[in-house]
Amino acid sequence: MAENLIERSIQERVAHALIFEVCAILSFTPIISWVTGKPLLDIGVLTLVISTVAILWNMLYNYLFDGLQNHLRFKRGLWVRVMHAVMFEFGLIFFVVPMAAWWLSISLVEAFWLDIGILLLFLPYTMLFNYAYDKVRVRLFESADRSCQLEQ
Repeated sequence: MAENLIERSIQERVAHALIFEVCAILSFTPIISWVTGKPLLDIGVLTLVISTVAILWNMLYNYLFDGLQNHLRFKRGLWVRVMHAVMFEFGLIFFVVPMAAWWLSISLVEAFWLDIGILLLFLPYTMLFNYAYDKVRVRLFESADRSCQLEQ
């Protein structure tokens, strides 16, 4: 069962969160601006602020998720990744809605619906990004382990 334990350094957690957010900003800011009719600069600033909050939430959330996995010893299959993504995004709603309402000068209800739209974009993105990250991570660590064994 030890192969299911996840131990990530703070550097890896920061790198994971930054890569996730940079890819998301570059991919979704123009789409959100176009859909909402809000200026690209307004949406860009909002996404940067939200990304900062999301990075902090991402690190805390994944730390807690890894702890839960280490305690319960479950594998990260497709359904676990679906639940991981859903729970992460719902937690983020509580931080994002008030900021979006204030920054875009819209009501909390409008900001909530905007966030639901963004959530629908981010759910598959979050799930696929983390699934791909896990696969790449395993290959990188296997490759690093083989290199260390060859040097010995």
